[in-house]
Amino acid sequence: MITQKLIIYSFPKLYQIFNELNLELGFKVSFENTKVSLSSKIKDLRNCLIISNKRLPNIDNQMILENIPINFFKLVERINIEFLKLQFNQQSEVKIQNYYINLNSREITRKGIKLKLTEKEINTIIYLSKLKKPAKVDELQKKVWGYQSNMETHTVETHIYRLRQKFINAFADENFIISNKNGYQIT
Repeated sequence: MITQKLIIYSFPKLYQIFNELNLELGFKVSFENTKVSLSSKIKDLRNCLIISNKRLPNIDNQMILENIPINFFKLVERINIEFLKLQFNQQSEVKIQNYYINLNSREITRKGIKLKLTEKEINTIIYLSKLKKPAKVDELQKKVWGYQSNMETHTVETHIYRLRQKFINAFADENFIISNKNGYQIT
């Protein structure tokens, strides 16, 4: 089971309360009081929620407490709901090379740059990423588009050409999908 981490930022009294009840809660609690320490702590964490009293720029997974005092049980309920949302979003995220595909929003991101994709583009990328060898056009027609391999169509070539152009324009990545005499591949 993945341990959920609650980071309380600049709320020492709230941290004291949660720390005393830590064994009763379904998540691990920690405290940070500077943006530098917070940034270094969350750099490698993907399953954490940050509670603070104001929105922190460039930090995801925040829960802002503006209306204080708050019923403790309602607060724990809100935290658990936020953890469920976080878990749902992470289950819909696929990592391929240095990219993250969000299946819900149909976006691929790398280094803060987002690119909208179609469902077929996502399906093509995911299919190619799972293969250890290049995929021929007729294989992609059958597996991704559902066409019979004896049909004469340039759908696959056209879609992959456009997809490669999107990657060049958004990420300056000419080698995400490579093509050779054996087909298309993501390495």
